[in-house]
Amino acid sequence: MIVLGIETSCDETGVGIVRVTDGAPELLANEIASSVDEHARFGGVVPEVASRAHLQAMVPTVHRALEKAGLRGRDVGAVAVTAGPGLTGALLVGVAAAKAYAAAWDVPLYGVNHLAAHVAVDTLQNGPLPPCLALLVSGGHSSLLDVPDIAGPVTPLGATIDDAAGEAFDKIARLLGLPFPGGPHIDRVAQEGDRAAVAFPRGLTGPRDAPFDFSFSGLKTAVARHVETLERDGVPIPVADVAASFQEAVVDVLTAKAVRAARERGTGTLLLGGGVAANSRLRALALQRCEAAGIVLRVPRPGLCTDNGAMVAALGAHLVAGGAAPSALDLPADSSLPVTEVLVAP
Repeated sequence: MIVLGIETSCDETGVGIVRVTDGAPELLANEIASSVDEHARFGGVVPEVASRAHLQAMVPTVHRALEKAGLRGRDVGAVAVTAGPGLTGALLVGVAAAKAYAAAWDVPLYGVNHLAAHVAVDTLQNGPLPPCLALLVSGGHSSLLDVPDIAGPVTPLGATIDDAAGEAFDKIARLLGLPFPGGPHIDRVAQEGDRAAVAFPRGLTGPRDAPFDFSFSGLKTAVARHVETLERDGVPIPVADVAASFQEAVVDVLTAKAVRAARERGTGTLLLGGGVAANSRLRALALQRCEAAGIVLRVPRPGLCTDNGAMVAALGAHLVAGGAAPSALDLPADSSLPVTEVLVAP
């Protein structure tokens, strides 16, 4: 079975192709067309710009993926697509394209959850995934999930109550004069800074706070106030130290809560996913704390952490292999699709 996956939840047009052999997914192609350069001058993703970029990139990206895999459309046995969550207009482009390809090739259509796909992509690199706890961190989400099985159901344990971690990275990068997207640039600059230079707050870590929820708005405000104070006093801003201290505050909270949740629930495996999972300090601290707690850490390579079609195809492949019923051709795009809905049922 060959599964083609389409991802258009934000600013990446991703098309992946996965082959299912004896239940194990094998990645054949993973093509991405990014519109990040078009958003950079705005300092963030503009939904209408993203939607138009998806329209322009969709067909060429599908063609590149098929060519890379050495396949033709008639070789595809199923189409999977991100049905949500994400930007409504962007999702609509991907869902409409997936419907067209599924109808033209006369194959089943699977509308899948973006967050669940970030979990499934790990199997393309690290093999079968046992029951685990998943920490998914991106520009739009900071979620802690109990994942007994890739095909669901998934139980949310915690989530961000305001800014997601990736969103906070973008905003602080802009404050420090770093380019968009902010995550990679803060990661790079922070390597030359002192992580203990500034004692920024750790949100929702008090004894009465929700143990597995996240909040980064207070941290963002604290960094802004710190920079404003330095500017008012005429003191040069130590960008590397501020970036390193901010990054440490984020990853400290993320990893501490994830490891605590794994311990309390007796889970032996922690999966780290989402675009921010490419952050070098997050990966290092997660590994350090997991090793100390006797927990196995699984992290896909950085290219599979960011939004891509491979993750959608991987989840589609698992659903196909598990005999899941496909979605209907009137599949809607749902910008707020709950993580508990791994597959949009017919």
